[in-house]
Amino acid sequence: MWWKKRSLFVIGLSLLIAVLIWSQMGMYIAHLLFGVNLHVNVFKFCISLFKEYSFYYFLVTIILNVLIAYTILITLIKIIEQCMLLKRFKKVIFAQQNLGLTSALNRKYERQQQDIIVIDHKESLAFTFGFRRPRIVLSSGLIEILDRDELEAVVEHETFHQKNDDSLKIFILQLISQSIWFIPLTKWSYQNYKIISELLADEYAIQRMGSELGLSSALFKLIKNYFKGNSTPVLVHFSDESVNYRLQQLVEPKKAIPVRLKTTSMVISIYVLLLLMGMIFVTIT
Repeated sequence: MWWKKRSLFVIGLSLLIAVLIWSQMGMYIAHLLFGVNLHVNVFKFCISLFKEYSFYYFLVTIILNVLIAYTILITLIKIIEQCMLLKRFKKVIFAQQNLGLTSALNRKYERQQQDIIVIDHKESLAFTFGFRRPRIVLSSGLIEILDRDELEAVVEHETFHQKNDDSLKIFILQLISQSIWFIPLTKWSYQNYKIISELLADEYAIQRMGSELGLSSALFKLIKNYFKGNSTPVLVHFSDESVNYRLQQLVEPKKAIPVRLKTTSMVISIYVLLLLMGMIFVTIT
C-alpha cells in the first residue's frame, strides 16, 4: 500500500509540473500567434520586466522562444519516434513468434485475451510492451531455464505491468522529463516510478503466488545467467537500477526502502517552481 501511494504521488507530481509548464507555454503561443490577451502568464511577465526593444528585452524574448520551441519540438519528436519504434518492434516480435508455445502458455495461464507472446530467442527475455493493448513477451530461452513456479512468478510480475499500464505511464513520465529538463524533479519522478513499478509488480506476484520463493528463485537465476556473459539484458524489468531495491525488498520485506532525491536537483526544482509560482502570483495581483 505504501508503494502504491508513493507511485501515485510521483505520477501526480510530474503531471502537475507538466500541466503548469505546458499550459503556460500554450497560452504564450496563443498570444504570439493569435493575439490572445493574457492576464496570467509567466513568459509574458518575464519579458515585461525589461524595457521594450532594449537589448535585454530581445535577449529574454529569444531565450524564452527557443526554450518553448525546444520543448514543443522534443515532445513531438519523441511521440513520433515512439510510435514508429513500437510499430517496427511489433513486426519483429510477431516475426519471431513461436505459435506453439504461445498457444500453450495462453491455455496454461487461462489468458482469455491471448496476450502472452512467446518468441524464439536464445536470451532470457520477459517484458510488457504496447499502450492500447499491452502484451507480455517471453522468450524460449527464458522458458528453458525457469521451472514452473519461477515462470508463473515472472508472468504474474509482467501481468501487473500490463494491468497497471506501466508502459504508457513510464513513456509519459519520460516524455515529461525530457521536455521539461530544466526542472530536475521530473527526471527524478521518471526514474523513481520505474523502480516503484518494479517493487509493486513484485508484491503483486508474491500475493498471487502466495510466497516469494518463486519470484526470488527466478530473479537470482536470471541475474546469475546474465553475468555468465549474455550480451543482452536478462530480463528487461530485471536488468535496470531497480535490482538492488528489489533484492532488498525480497530479503527484508518489512524494511522501508528510501528512494532519495539528490539535494542539488531538489534545490533547483524548488527554486524554479517557486519562481514560476511567484511570477503567477505577481501577475494575478
